Order: sequence, then structure tokens, then C-alpha cells
Amino acid sequence: MSVWPRQGYETPTTTVKVAKAAFPKGCLAIRVRDELGELFSDNDFVALFAVRGRPGYSPARLALVLVLQFVEGLTDRQAADAVRGRLDWKYALGLELTDPGFDASILTEFRGRLTADGEAVRLLSMMLDRLRQRGLLGKGGRQRTDATCVQAAVRELHRLEFVVETVRAALEALAAAVPGWLTAGIPEEWYDRYGQRANNYRLPQTETARTELAATTGADGFHLLEAVYAGDAPRWLADVPAVEVLRKIWVQQYLRQGTVVRLRDKEEQPPAAMLIRSPYDVDARYSIKRGVGWCGYKASFHRNVRT
Repeated sequence: MSVWPRQGYETPTTTVKVAKAAFPKGCLAIRVRDELGELFSDNDFVALFAVRGRPGYSPARLALVLVLQFVEGLTDRQAADAVRGRLDWKYALGLELTDPGFDASILTEFRGRLTADGEAVRLLSMMLDRLRQRGLLGKGGRQRTDATCVQAAVRELHRLEFVVETVRAALEALAAAVPGWLTAGIPEEWYDRYGQRANNYRLPQTETARTELAATTGADGFHLLEAVYAGDAPRWLADVPAVEVLRKIWVQQYLRQGTVVRLRDKEEQPPAAMLIRSPYDVDARYSIKRGVGWCGYKASFHRNVRT
């Protein structure tokens, strides 16, 4: 397919008359044509096409169709229908009222040419230059980065709930992957300890009992990890995601000195930016902004600040 560059495309008189009658106050597509004229030229896209071959549809018009399509949020099929049936689009594209348009697949093929050759950036620059020439695009002010909170889809856990639930999640994953190996290797009391989802209301209420349970859970986690990494265990068990999460969380949460296992003190833990908050979403982090705390993410965006 080749392109035969056209010097321009004036909007036919009949199209102008009917479109102006239908939109006496104007509309977006009509204002684009009136304010910017021919936004693109076929000569801007000659490098994207072969020298020989059947001439294709005007690339300047296709580029404008892509812009209008993006602004209105249309699919390729809807955009092709708009070229074929809408007066305002025919006015912007300089088409006769009887123009049949084109097949929607042409937009897909043309978009592929733009992205494959890195022409999309040049196309955007051309638009911005034209808008600046018309005084429609002013200078921005200082740019700064801001962020908004995104809540993770996980339940906030007390620290004791968190470690108990981490062991339970690893056991659930191993029970599905290697039920026979797990049944033969875990102590009987683990069924009661990790059989139900961790809940603060079912956990011990006294500080002494909670400290003991935290130490017991830590020892259980280390015992499970040692069993997974033992020489007679299937080697792929260490690659089970829940097991790897258990390993990472135990590094962050526990210290083992000989036979003594204890939770790390706050100052012994990693900073909040590194501390895993849930065994089900290892990327969620606890953050505070303007006095509001949440477990999740920060979605960053750029904001222009007028000076």
C-alpha cells in the first residue's frame, strides 16, 4: 500500500451547509476544523508507506479520526461508523455527504504503523505545535509529584493475627500441593492451631498468653521452613509462593537465638516501605499521609502548579 499525498482537502460546500444547519452552535468536531483547519497533512506520513502499490486512505484524515476517536472514547468500529454517518465528522474530515468511509480494520492497521515506527510521539508534537501557534495551549507552571492512597483488598491484621495467618496460608498451599507429605510431617496440635482463619477474638487475651503464642507460632514457622528445605523434601516446595512469603515474613518478624524464638522489637524491624503487611498481598504497605493511615499503595501522578 502506498500514499499519494494530497495538498489539502477543503470541506465541500454541501457538507458545510448541512453541518452548519444541523449544528448552529457548533460542536467539538466542527470547532476543531474551524479553529485548526487541516490538523495534519498527508506529507507528514509519507515515510510510513511504500513508494509503490495501491493508494490507501488519506493518512492525514486517519490521524484526525484517531484523535476524535480518543476524545469520544469510541471503538474502531464506532469510529468508522462515525466517519460514514455523522455530519460533524464529515465536516471535520472534509468529506462529501455521500462518502462511504472505510472499514474499521484500516484504523487498526494505521495505528500499528504509528506505534511500530515510533511516529506516535511525532504526531503528538505536531498537534501541540499547532495548538501553540493558535494560542490554545499555554505554558504550565511548576510540576510536582503528588500521590493518592489506594486501599489494598486485604483485611487489617493485628501482628499476632498476621503471623498466625501467614503460617495458615502456607499450610493451606502445601495441603493443596502435597497433602501426603504435609500430613506425615506436621504435629497433631497444628490442626487446632491453624485450622481456622486467624481472628483476634479467638486468640488469647492476656499479654503473657499472646507472647507465648507468638513465640510458638514463630517456632512452628521455622519448623515448617526447615521441613520444606530439608534434603528429603521435594525441591520444588521452596518455590510455592506461600512458602516464599512465609520465609520473607519470618525474616522481618522473628529472631531466633538458639532455641529461643521471639518477635522482633519495633526498632529491629525493616522500615515501613519494606515491611510486608499481609501474606495475601506482599506489595501492600502501611502509609500515612496528612494524618490518614492505610494499608495499600500510593498512586503517583504529576500536577501542574500555576505560578
